[in-house]
Amino acid sequence: MSESNKVVRSGRTLQRYIRVHDRQHRLRGENDMAVKFAGTMNAINRGLDATKPTKGADMVEDWEAALADSDVSGAKGILRDLGSLRKQLEKDTPDADRVHALLHRLGTATTKIAEKADSSQEKLKALGQALTEAGEDTPDEEEDIEAAASPKRARKKA
Repeated sequence: MSESNKVVRSGRTLQRYIRVHDRQHRLRGENDMAVKFAGTMNAINRGLDATKPTKGADMVEDWEAALADSDVSGAKGILRDLGSLRKQLEKDTPDADRVHALLHRLGTATTKIAEKADSSQEKLKALGQALTEAGEDTPDEEEDIEAAASPKRARKKA
């Protein structure tokens, strides 16, 4: 066999290897995502109080990594809230009200982003709904009618 035939043959072998490797990598990525969905849903379904904050922080970190390269509209807001949630869970005593507010907000955002997803729409919707139910909506502060009637906006002079 001539040298050029060996080069062509090894080139084809390399291309085949790359295709197989890429396919395995994609499948591994899909399997990793399936594991993330399952782990997160299991934690929510078992009751988040039963999940250690450090385990929760690890799961959040996994989701941050999964979304880091996403260019889907809404992903940056989810990443920001995931970062806030992770920081809360890494504290010695997380603020339960803040954690539940973040879970609710993440659930709402996840449900919205599910409509734009190419794959895993149903899983994202289910996750969004579960997060929303696990969290608590913290309504905006009600307007103080009395204060609005006589505002004290001017700066006090010394």
